[in-house]
Amino acid sequence: MSEGEAFDFQLDRIISVIKDTGAKVIGLQFPEGFKRRSPGIASRIEKETGSVIFISGNPCFGACDLDVALLDKVEIMFHFGHAHLDDNKLSQKVYFIETRSDVDVKDVVKLAVNELTGQKIGLITTVQHVHKLEDAASILKEHGKECIICAGDSKIAYPGQVLGCNFSAARKEECDEYLYIGSGQFHPLGVSLATKKRVLIADPFVNELRDADNSRILRQRSAAIAKSLDAEVFGIVVSTKPGQERMALAEELKSMAKEHGKDAYIFTMDLVTPDQLLQFKVDAFVNTACPRLAIDEVGRFHSPMLTPMEFEIVLGEKQWEDLVFDEITGE
Repeated sequence: MSEGEAFDFQLDRIISVIKDTGAKVIGLQFPEGFKRRSPGIASRIEKETGSVIFISGNPCFGACDLDVALLDKVEIMFHFGHAHLDDNKLSQKVYFIETRSDVDVKDVVKLAVNELTGQKIGLITTVQHVHKLEDAASILKEHGKECIICAGDSKIAYPGQVLGCNFSAARKEECDEYLYIGSGQFHPLGVSLATKKRVLIADPFVNELRDADNSRILRQRSAAIAKSLDAEVFGIVVSTKPGQERMALAEELKSMAKEHGKDAYIFTMDLVTPDQLLQFKVDAFVNTACPRLAIDEVGRFHSPMLTPMEFEIVLGEKQWEDLVFDEITGE
């Protein structure tokens, strides 16, 4: 199945919105996996509306990561691949195109039936597949399973939806194990660490099952913590992206460092990369920006990059057994 067939970019809706609003200057923002589709989408929109299209070339990691500079230059912007965050103060002129998948999940869920050993199964996925969770639940119920699809906190738009930085929908109710529908690895790994339960990944694109194995990530995080135990100077990283900025947390961590006789400095920046931090000479960094940063970029920073909880473990405020993924949560 091609990408064009698998995902709904809602082009008819987009064209209708542009015509109804009379907007002439339009912004398009895509996550990395959809960027190659952008010229074709822009071409059709321009042809049918006569509007001027600007395509964001900046990295996009989620609904938290709106291209603020582009937003200032356009009348409206269409942000693809993510659901609206209700606390995003810059989103008044942003339309979130969730880019739902039309792939059939039934076959892979039927395969999962015999692999699920628990009775009470939590169903979780990303926004691309949330509309298929009831189909999955029906199949599991036919085979005697109890299915749980929980609403998350205020940052979660749909029951059963998980973000790379928020697993609240999986924590709302105790389950024996979880079935994650999707192709990615990071989200189910986060749920595995957040709940301490088994997560079975059901990939509907290749019709395969696999367990979310967090052992490699735990080894990597253990190494980052071990390298930081003798650190005396910490750099606390704060992103200025509207949905990632956690200055209050950074200030709290800085105070905690001083209580333990450590030096800590707060560095602010938009896009956090290993190159951006290269000139800052500290023993270890603490990331308060996108929680995926410390995980996805592990080994690329010149000093260890800790999550806030790992920093607390280094200081002795928490124990290794307490470790879970960092999250940006709501009410």
